Amino acid sequence: MPQAGWDADDGADDEEWDEDDIKVRATRRSRPRTKIRPKHEHAQEGFVTAVDRGRYTCLIEGRTVTAMKARELGKQSIVVGDRAALVGDRSGNPGTLARIVRIEPRHGELRRSADDENATERVVVANVDQLVVVASLIDPPLRYGFVDRCLVAAYDAGVAPVLCLTKHDLAPELVAEARAYYSQLDLTIVTTEPDAPLEELTALLRDKENVFFGHSGVGKSTLVNRLVPGAGRVVAEVRSIGKGSHTSTSTVSFPLPQGGWVIDTPGVRSFGLAHVTADSILKAFPELLEVAQDCPRGCTHTPEIGDCALDAAIGPDDPRAGRLASFRRVLASLNEADTKN
Repeated sequence: MPQAGWDADDGADDEEWDEDDIKVRATRRSRPRTKIRPKHEHAQEGFVTAVDRGRYTCLIEGRTVTAMKARELGKQSIVVGDRAALVGDRSGNPGTLARIVRIEPRHGELRRSADDENATERVVVANVDQLVVVASLIDPPLRYGFVDRCLVAAYDAGVAPVLCLTKHDLAPELVAEARAYYSQLDLTIVTTEPDAPLEELTALLRDKENVFFGHSGVGKSTLVNRLVPGAGRVVAEVRSIGKGSHTSTSTVSFPLPQGGWVIDTPGVRSFGLAHVTADSILKAFPELLEVAQDCPRGCTHTPEIGDCALDAAIGPDDPRAGRLASFRRVLASLNEADTKN
């Protein structure tokens, strides 16, 4: 029995509906996407001096410009030291924002992975000539394992390494030990202390792109403030447990008065080298690289493998024997802990 209020014609009307009775809201049309990208012929080249939360400080013809990354760069990273092409408002006036549309080819990329289990690497800085490993002799103590791994990264990147030992005044007796430890490597070692001149270090940095790298509390920012008057990098005392306070939280490049640049980086606790291979380190030992061409495929270039061409060609009296020992010493640090004393 039909319910009260029900109209028998209602069902009949439903059966007579078709698709023409349905009103569909028109979709918004958009232009087809194209893979053609603008060439930006009028872009100006700038030097990336700082990176902070998606904003990039660039130097263009002596003026400081703030920029953002253009969409067409996608996931490509931009790091301190990059030479970048910029468009948009490049006046440098307050409140203006340019766009980085292209990164020029790099050299001297210093890279590190999160740890030795994660092969995903990231570029820390680019276009550097020298990696200055800053390490204190004491408070915090010198950790040879960490320094070794920094040297591996430098060799892998084709960057000249320098070891700068700070706080010489607190433990001068430890300098000889450090020099003996690295005697087989072609490594420049300099020492610094608070009241001593920095002529030797200044001469090494002149007219080069340099990056300071090391543990927190070793004195990187203190050195930058002495080398670049007005740099204003924040410094703090080392905590009682022998570790720094991580006062520097950003990577910034500063022009040196005598010419060149110095990049100050935040302190790190470890240096992952999962992306580094024995063959990439060999590039820093050209006299061994040619011999290694005769090694079997997949050779690890260690004595344990038994048929490494380096052992067959280089005996104990060979002039290259010292360099072979140095190469294998560096290679061994790939598997050593960062905190080894």
